[in-house]
Amino acid sequence: MNAINITFKEEILEGIPNTLPPSQPYDDAYNHAPKRKIILTKEETKLALKNALRYFDKKLHAVLIKEFKYELETYGRIYMYRYRPAHKITARPIDTYPAKSKQAAAIMLMIQNNLDDAIAQHPHELITYGGNGSVFSNWAQYRLTMQYLAQMTDSQTLVMYSGHPMGLFPSHKEAPRVVVTNGMMIPNYSKPDDWERFNALGVTQYGQMTAGSYMYIGPQGIVHGTTITVLNAFRKINKAPLGNIFLTAGLGGMSGAQPKAGNIAGCITVCAEINEKALNTRHSQGWVDEVFYNINSLVERVQKAKINKEIISLAYLGNVIDVWEAFYDFKIHVDLGSDQTSLHNPWAGGYYPVGLSYKEANKLMVSNPKLFKEKVEESLRKHAEIVQKHTDKGTYFFDYGNAFLLEASRAGADIMAENGVDFKYPSYVQDIMGPMCFDYGFGPFRWVCASGSSKDLEKTDSIACKVLENLKKEAPKEIQQQMTDNIKWIKGAQDHKLVVGSQARILYADSEGRMKIAEAFNDAIANNEIGTIILGRDHHDVSGTDSPYRETSNIYDGSQYTSDMAIQNVIGDSFRGATWVSIHNGGGVGWGEVINGGFGMVLDGSKEAKRRLKSMLFWDVNNGIARRNWARNEGATFAIKRAMEIEPKLKVTLPNLVDDTLLKDLFN
Repeated sequence: MNAINITFKEEILEGIPNTLPPSQPYDDAYNHAPKRKIILTKEETKLALKNALRYFDKKLHAVLIKEFKYELETYGRIYMYRYRPAHKITARPIDTYPAKSKQAAAIMLMIQNNLDDAIAQHPHELITYGGNGSVFSNWAQYRLTMQYLAQMTDSQTLVMYSGHPMGLFPSHKEAPRVVVTNGMMIPNYSKPDDWERFNALGVTQYGQMTAGSYMYIGPQGIVHGTTITVLNAFRKINKAPLGNIFLTAGLGGMSGAQPKAGNIAGCITVCAEINEKALNTRHSQGWVDEVFYNINSLVERVQKAKINKEIISLAYLGNVIDVWEAFYDFKIHVDLGSDQTSLHNPWAGGYYPVGLSYKEANKLMVSNPKLFKEKVEESLRKHAEIVQKHTDKGTYFFDYGNAFLLEASRAGADIMAENGVDFKYPSYVQDIMGPMCFDYGFGPFRWVCASGSSKDLEKTDSIACKVLENLKKEAPKEIQQQMTDNIKWIKGAQDHKLVVGSQARILYADSEGRMKIAEAFNDAIANNEIGTIILGRDHHDVSGTDSPYRETSNIYDGSQYTSDMAIQNVIGDSFRGATWVSIHNGGGVGWGEVINGGFGMVLDGSKEAKRRLKSMLFWDVNNGIARRNWARNEGATFAIKRAMEIEPKLKVTLPNLVDDTLLKDLFN
């Protein structure tokens, strides 16, 4: 079949074609992944080629082996560019997908949303965000997965091994339609170079969080989290956002949410970005107000914004260290400081050293990775030094969970507290999100209107708002602020034009809020008021993620280095009604540093969906609250006691607190 004339449905059903599709030129109009480190030996290179050719008929091997060798040597990976589909990849209305199962069609929609050019950071390399957060490793995997989903019935489950569709297996209607694992390495093989090697071999991938589990909804997801963080950070320093400065870095992938969040919070946001394409994308999308290429012009504009008490977001093309230093020299007080560069991936494009252009750095990280690493480490030391100068003058600096503090400490920066164990600066989870949100069960609940209708999204916003307003009337004082912030968010969601890709929304809610909102959606579907809804969450949540430098950084009983919670979360979701589940090695702070669990759930208006949502959503949140309670987190103990009052079947072990004077007396 002629690839040019093939229809969307035909191409999905075709899977991997038996004949060779036309080659596709490397398109510089798109933001591409940096060239990866050449790490494979000669024998490993042969193995990588054999592995890649497994997807194709033998008659095509002679042509493809040369092509794949070129890709591996040129880009450090085999992406199979030739097999990029002819159809546009975007979240289509669910009924347009060729599928026997509505649940499977919903997953196809979400996969395509993750790879939409408007959303994906490196769409042609199948990377959604974070520099290396992959949906698939190559285009053959995409084609085969979509074909399997089109063929699937509600009595089958698709098994995904790090982007590779292992196949459709018999199951049953109540089982998940898809089970996803990403990067599940043997612990001794989970160092950064192990990812480089095994990813290049084509046998594992870095699924990040919502990238490899098909639940990314564009930067909106982190807009809400960043908005809440910024609002509470200003509360923490007893300042109003208006006329005050939030300085940060990163506009690619999820970090692109920062200027929009700053605008919603009502402050002056200054965000540096080294990649001009990423900067221009956010500016064209309206996520950043003004762009600056000259540091002096930026300084003048910031000074003016402070005088006029503007609510505005300003982007600077260049290194954030230069901004920190210029603001120090010109005596511009920074109220809040952070960083959202992809420091979980410091040696392969996640963080760019000061003094080098974007192009120079990309060239150096491949031609001389040792020198590039040295320059990154030097930059991190310099970065920490200038931040310290600002914090000495009253700046509140927090780590936004991107591994800035972790990597700065490894680089030898003066970043440690006096005890030599903790960092000088808190993680935003330690100070804000953990004690104020996660411990009480509040986290990034999200939904997608599978119809693709903006009117459906408006209706769901209205439904969610009514549910929250009713819940707030009876809510205890401990969670009144959270309820207020989220009602304000959902009321203004339409005005903020947050949708990029699918008609989706995010809202921080606790288990009660999530269940009641989901139930109200399901009732509205049953009454033909709205179409099918896909539920999910970010992995950056109460229960799905074990990450000692981010999500679980406010757990202090030693268990922050364990991953039982995330594993239990996914297993529990799978038999309580999730449509698909996922578990990953890696996330916002890096490969080997975190385990992430996630889910997706389709609501179709049925009684079965109502039963499933109540069972699964209750567990999905309270599993994490129970663990946080056992870690002696006061808010979590309050929340789990409240949950047990609501649900008599819930019985959770509560901690007995030790009088610290006993320990003091014993060790004196």
